Amino acid sequence: MEVQFLLNGEPQNVQVDEPTITLLDWLRETQGLTGTKEGCNEGDCGACTVVVGDGRSTQALNACILFLPQLHGRTVRSIEGLGGAHPVQDAMVDLHGSQCGFCTPGIVNSLVAAQIRRDRDHDDVLAGNLCRCTGYAPIIRAADRAFDAPLPDWAGEAIDVPKVEFAPASLDELADWYAANPDATLIAGATDVGLWVTKGLRSLPKVAFLSRCADLQQVTHDDRAVRIGAAVTMDRVHALLHEMHPSYAEMVRRYGSTQVRAAATIGGNIANGSPIGDNPPALIALGATLHLRHGANSRDIAVEEFFLDYGKQDRVAGELVTGVTLPNKAPNLRCYKISKRFDQDISALCACFNIELNRGKVVSARLAFGGMAGIPKRASAVEAAMVGQDWSLATAQAAALKMGQDFSPLTDMRASAEYRLRVAQNLLVRYFHDLSGQPTHVLEVTP
Repeated sequence: MEVQFLLNGEPQNVQVDEPTITLLDWLRETQGLTGTKEGCNEGDCGACTVVVGDGRSTQALNACILFLPQLHGRTVRSIEGLGGAHPVQDAMVDLHGSQCGFCTPGIVNSLVAAQIRRDRDHDDVLAGNLCRCTGYAPIIRAADRAFDAPLPDWAGEAIDVPKVEFAPASLDELADWYAANPDATLIAGATDVGLWVTKGLRSLPKVAFLSRCADLQQVTHDDRAVRIGAAVTMDRVHALLHEMHPSYAEMVRRYGSTQVRAAATIGGNIANGSPIGDNPPALIALGATLHLRHGANSRDIAVEEFFLDYGKQDRVAGELVTGVTLPNKAPNLRCYKISKRFDQDISALCACFNIELNRGKVVSARLAFGGMAGIPKRASAVEAAMVGQDWSLATAQAAALKMGQDFSPLTDMRASAEYRLRVAQNLLVRYFHDLSGQPTHVLEVTP
C-alpha cells in the first residue's frame, strides 16, 4: 500500500509492506529523525509525541502506537520540523524547562499542538507527558509564556490524497469489504490494537483503517438524543458530553491522556469488549442503543445486551459497530472511576449510576459497573432493592448490601475482590450524598 502525507512540510509517498509499522519506528529507523523518543512504547509516557493535523484540527498523538497507514492524508510535525525556533522551544530554554531532556521533545510537541488548538489547560495537556526531573513548574511557566505567541506558518497545513482501499471512505464500502473479509482487523485509533503489536508482537496481515470513513465520524442530534458515530474520537466525545453529562465527561477526561483521547474512538472502546472499559458502564446506565452493520443489513441493540461473556459479544464475524445513541438528558447520572493513578490509568472498577425520582421515591434505577465481572454489567439485585423505596441514606445503605448477589469480583494486580466489593457498596452511598448536594471530597489541611 502507498501512504501519502506531509512530514515537516515535505510530501511523502511511502510504500508500506507491513501495515502495522509504527510512525515512531519509521521516523527513527528510516528517516533518521531520532528526536522522537521511545519510552514506554504503549502510549503512556508521551516521549514519542508528534503534532498531527488534517487541515481542520491539530492534535498531539503518540507515535509509538500510531500506524503509518493512519497518516494517509494527514500532516506530521516531529520535533525537527519545528525548526528550533518555536516560541515553546525558546520558553523551555529560557525558563529551564528541561533537565535530562529525554521527555522534552514530546512535551514541546504537546504544548505546540495545544497552542494551535488554543487549549490553555496545561495540567490536562501534559497529563500524558511524564517527566521525572523538573517537577513540571518550569514547564508550565514556559507554556504560559509561549501561549499567546503567533502561531507557526504551517498551522493548518493540509494535503490532498487519492482514495485508497486500505482506508474506505464510506460506510457502504467498509461494510461490504468487512463482510467479505471477516477475519480482518478494523483499526480506528489503534490505542488498543497498537499494544497488540508493540507489546504482544502480533502480526496483523489483513487490516482496514477507519480514519477516512466520514460516515463513522458523524454526530447527529434531535430533541431527545444524540447519535455518535463509531469513529468519533474521545476528545470530541468529551466536548459533546461536557454540557449534557458533565460527570461522564470528567470520567472521559481522566481515562486517557490528551494524546490518547485524540486517537481513541467510542466505537473501538465498545467493540473491543473489555470488562474494564470505562465507556460501557456509562452507556449502560444511560440506556444507550448500539448500532451494528453486516454488509447491507443493520440492527440496533441495547448496549448492555452486546456483552455476552468474557471476550464474547453479540456480533457475528464481519459485523461492525457503526455508532451509539444516548439520551441528551440524565441529570442524575454520576460516573465514578477508581484507579491507582488519578489520571490516565486503567480502572480497578468503574461505577455509573442513574436513578429517576418522583416525589422522593425511586421509580427507576440503572446501576452499571466495569471491573466487577467478566463483562460490563448492571447490579440488578441492588436496583430491585431501590425501586419503589424512599430515596434516603437508609435505602442506599440497605441496597448496597445486595451487591454481593450481583457480583463475585476477581482479585488481580489492580485490586482485591474484597476491595472491589466494598468500594462498589460505598460508591452507592457516595451517590446518595452526591445527589443530595453534600460534599463527597474532603480536603484536610494540617498546619
